[in-house]
Amino acid sequence: MAGLAAQPADAAPAAARRPVPVWSEWVGLVVRLALAVVWGWAGLAKIADPAEAAQAVRAYEILPEGLVKPIGYGLPFLELALALLLVIGLGVRLVAGVCALLLLTFIAGIASAWARGISIDCGCFGGGGHVDASQTEYLQEILRDTGFLLLAGWLLWRPRTRFSADGRLAG
Repeated sequence: MAGLAAQPADAAPAAARRPVPVWSEWVGLVVRLALAVVWGWAGLAKIADPAEAAQAVRAYEILPEGLVKPIGYGLPFLELALALLLVIGLGVRLVAGVCALLLLTFIAGIASAWARGISIDCGCFGGGGHVDASQTEYLQEILRDTGFLLLAGWLLWRPRTRFSADGRLAG
């Protein structure tokens, strides 16, 4: 374009060159490991009894029966994979995005069960299925998952963390 000086290929806007504060990388490490513990705990709690995990999915009465077992059996492996990737710090922003989508799905499922008057235990950390109405904890579960969603949001915003494979690969 006429009148515009060409910038060198390695010239980036000042905002892009600004270094990430050291404290932010440490906060990111804590957030990354906290989410890894959550996903690891959830996955390990469900992986030992995939039929129970499928029953927890079925209790929401949202998915067609043909999807209940694949989701119930596969979800613990996805959760464990997310935990492992977070511990390693590989693909942090992408993993945080998957975490956020999964948490939004969980929040929507819990809210849906609550709105429809279905009395279930969420099955988030094992167990799950129908329970007495006095045993439901929908608000606490939604608030808890919203807190986890905020952690995932931090990693989406600031994916650079201490002791991560991403940092090592970036040089």
